[in-house]
Amino acid sequence: MKKLILSLALMFVCFVQVAAQIPSAKVENGKGEIVNTASLVDGKTPMIISFWATTCKPCIRELDAINDLMPDWLDEANFRVIAVATDDNRSASKAKALAEGHGWSDFTVLYDKNQEFMRAMNVTLTPQVYVVDADGKIIYSHTGYTPGSENEYIQKIKSAQK
Repeated sequence: MKKLILSLALMFVCFVQVAAQIPSAKVENGKGEIVNTASLVDGKTPMIISFWATTCKPCIRELDAINDLMPDWLDEANFRVIAVATDDNRSASKAKALAEGHGWSDFTVLYDKNQEFMRAMNVTLTPQVYVVDADGKIIYSHTGYTPGSENEYIQKIKSAQK
C-alpha cells in the first residue's frame, strides 16, 4: 500500500512538473559566479537538465552516457545539457573535480550548493532529468537511470525544435 501511494504521489509530481516552467533560483557556475536559473532559457535552444550528486553512481553513469552520445545527438538537433550538482558546500569541490575528470566539457555544469534550484524543481531523488523546450517549458521528466533510457531525451529534444 505504501508503495502504491508513493508511486501515485511521484506520478502526480512528475505530471505537475511537465506542465511547469523553469523557476528562478540562484546557483553557482564553474567560475564561482552566481547564476539565475531563469537565465538558462534563451528562446532558441532546448535543454536537458540533469540533477546529480557525487555520491549517486546512476547519475554519473547517465551523464557519462549522455556525454558519449552528445556528438551524434548534436548532428540531429541543437540543444544544451545543464548538469546541476546537488552537493552541498562541503563536497562542491569534489563535484567540480568529478565533472572535469569525466570530461563533461560540453555541459554547462552548475552547483546548487544550497539545493535552492533542486527544491524549486521539486527534485527529491537523483538522477532527475528534465527536457525543457527553448521557451523554458518542461516537456519531459524522468527519475532514475536504466542504461538506454537516455535515448528518450534526444527524441523529446527533436520534438521541441523550433
